Amino acid sequence: MNYSEMHYLPLALPFFTILVGAFILLIVLLQIGVLSYAYTRLGVSLGGAYLLLVGSLVGSYFNIPVGELPGRNIMVGREIVFYGIHYVVPLIVPHPGTIIAINVGGAVIPGLMSLYLLFRHQLWAKGIVATAVVAAVCHGLAKPVPGLGIALPVFVPAAVTALVAILLSRREAAPLAYIAGSLGVLIGADLLNLGHIQGLGAPIASIGGAGTFDGIYLCGILAVLLASLSGRPDQRTAPR
Repeated sequence: MNYSEMHYLPLALPFFTILVGAFILLIVLLQIGVLSYAYTRLGVSLGGAYLLLVGSLVGSYFNIPVGELPGRNIMVGREIVFYGIHYVVPLIVPHPGTIIAINVGGAVIPGLMSLYLLFRHQLWAKGIVATAVVAAVCHGLAKPVPGLGIALPVFVPAAVTALVAILLSRREAAPLAYIAGSLGVLIGADLLNLGHIQGLGAPIASIGGAGTFDGIYLCGILAVLLASLSGRPDQRTAPR
């Protein structure tokens, strides 16, 4: 496989366009100040919010290969008719391997941002609990899809993430939502299902990419906005 073939949109163009449209709407709302407090609660500046949103969308096109699952030989049956009698002849068909990759916009950027928020807000205990809950839900919802890899319903993880974050800490709900939404989906949907990848016939299994990117992207944005409704930030702690 050529290296250029590693890069592709994680969603079909019409659905990816919907995410781009949501991004543009958020930018407009941020620009006029309607939702700027959401990212203030998260702990980033308005410029940082722009960079986070753009980087996630653009980065979703790029995958970094980190390994490969070997192919397997599969035995199938072929019938041969001889004088009206059907004979089954076993054939061994090689099954191609699967390249394991990490998606930049759906795994690298959210992962680094989550670590930053953990250190900034010192949310280690609550972050672990929230991430574990979201990971458990995502693991239960994730389904292996032949030819694709692991797929996850879009809106349920975001709603669960916001609810868990608010229940654990209304004050720190926004950073908790981003941390749990990003890491919870990556761990529960992708990492815990790597063992199911080999038999799906997917040429590339992208962690944070196709199948889970939409869930991660919405968890990183929608869940943060939902969590931010718990109250406006203390102006003394707002980033400059």
